[in-house]
Amino acid sequence: MNQKSTSLKLRKPIKPSKKQHGICYLVGAGPGDPGLITLRGKECLSRADVVLYDYLCNKELLHFVPSTAEKIYVGKSARKHALPQEEINECLVQKTQEGLSVVRLKGGDPFLFGRGGEEAEALAKANLRFEIVPGVTSAIGGLAYAGIPVTHRSNNSQLTIFTGHEDPSKEVSSLNYQSLATAPGTKVMLMGVERLSSIAGSLITAGMERTTPVALVRWATTGRHQTITGTLETIASIAHEKQFTAPCVAVFGEVVSLREKLNWFERRPLFGRRIAVTRTRDKASELVKLLRELGADAFELPTIRIEAIQKKEEQEAFAEVVTGAHQYDWIVFTSPNGVTAFFEAFYLHHQDARSLGAARIAAIGPGTAKKIKEYRFSVDLIPPQFVAESLLEEFKKVNVENLRILLPRASGAREFLAIALEDLGAIVDDVPVYNTVPELNHEEGALQRFCNEGADMITFTSGSTAEHFQTLLKNMESPFPTNCATASIGPVTSSVMRELGMLVSVEAEEHDIPGLVEAIVNHFNPHISR
Repeated sequence: MNQKSTSLKLRKPIKPSKKQHGICYLVGAGPGDPGLITLRGKECLSRADVVLYDYLCNKELLHFVPSTAEKIYVGKSARKHALPQEEINECLVQKTQEGLSVVRLKGGDPFLFGRGGEEAEALAKANLRFEIVPGVTSAIGGLAYAGIPVTHRSNNSQLTIFTGHEDPSKEVSSLNYQSLATAPGTKVMLMGVERLSSIAGSLITAGMERTTPVALVRWATTGRHQTITGTLETIASIAHEKQFTAPCVAVFGEVVSLREKLNWFERRPLFGRRIAVTRTRDKASELVKLLRELGADAFELPTIRIEAIQKKEEQEAFAEVVTGAHQYDWIVFTSPNGVTAFFEAFYLHHQDARSLGAARIAAIGPGTAKKIKEYRFSVDLIPPQFVAESLLEEFKKVNVENLRILLPRASGAREFLAIALEDLGAIVDDVPVYNTVPELNHEEGALQRFCNEGADMITFTSGSTAEHFQTLLKNMESPFPTNCATASIGPVTSSVMRELGMLVSVEAEEHDIPGLVEAIVNHFNPHISR
């Protein structure tokens, strides 16, 4: 069939302007524990162009934010404002008008005494898109971590939440102490701990029983979590004596008495212990998570990061061994980083895992073995002790003479294993596949916190973490904190620490992360076993 052809000049579809796509998410960060942010909140952070975050937001949540995103601190603490509220509103409007994905990260829930309503009004007035992402409030979540349920069938069926920090421009308080004092059930006060004596006195005057149980929870759900209890008559003096300052949530009512039975969080074996973790940023989370599950105030203080090799001759040697990997009898991995670097390069050159040929695989430590298995390869040999010396003893049991052995490792790694295997007659290629470099980015403030506040313990999982930690302290012109214990993952790391003049307080018997955690627990709790 003949059809009449017509020449048409096709126009490209008109894309909506970037301005039309701008949106602001008002996200509740939760009470402090980074695990309590909602999945929706985490999703918003992961695709943000700009994040404006508060004083009470756990800065570890910024790990979810793209590295290219702009991060703006707008925090407010007692009598200290990084940015006035009006300027925060203007910034939200401006960034959203630019077509950006903006996240306003707010402690707790954005609509519970968080001025989120004012910010949403500013966005609505400018005809901009916004979304509210609720968060866990400390008024409930923070008290739950203290073992205090805000409601209980045996005690009450009503909850009243009020703020002790009102707009200072108001001439008369909007709090009706008569209503608060006589209302049944639990009362929870957010903020206002600095006015606690006055507030408690007003409640007593209005008719609340002097013997009403009261609890104060400070830095709720975090590693710095603290709780004190008293009565309405005594709590202000107790708080003053204990120097109990903001941020703090107060709860009034009989539910406080349930804390004696339900106090789960503060009974963990490492509760209240401040522990710094020096692993690389992408590896620290596992150790931090395990320590926090045991109650520690664990925080990441990465001293190194992993980078691709840069020297041309090293790149060429790496490419050569990867393309000829099938020629080796053994491939020996000494760390998960070496595994990742090797197999990522391997699959760039090979489409089929069988291209590895008949090479057998050895791994030092279960963490390294686990990483190998993620690439669907079996591990033929794991030494009983997770150090190079133990692996060498295993190789001594077999004849490795004239066998070709590949060691894909960090540039500058110690040469012991390569030399020892060559002494046994093996043909060894000791090839750098990644670099260990100092971590200079500490925007979360962990390094400053360590220098200012110290810690009960600092952990080291390799000699390089110890070396670079010493360099960081020198650059900060800060001495090693007094009364800070050290924990080493094994004898090789301990040896480097001692060479640097560091005392080794704890050394893991099993040279892996679970072994290190067990050693730390035993150090702080010598009379109990896990």
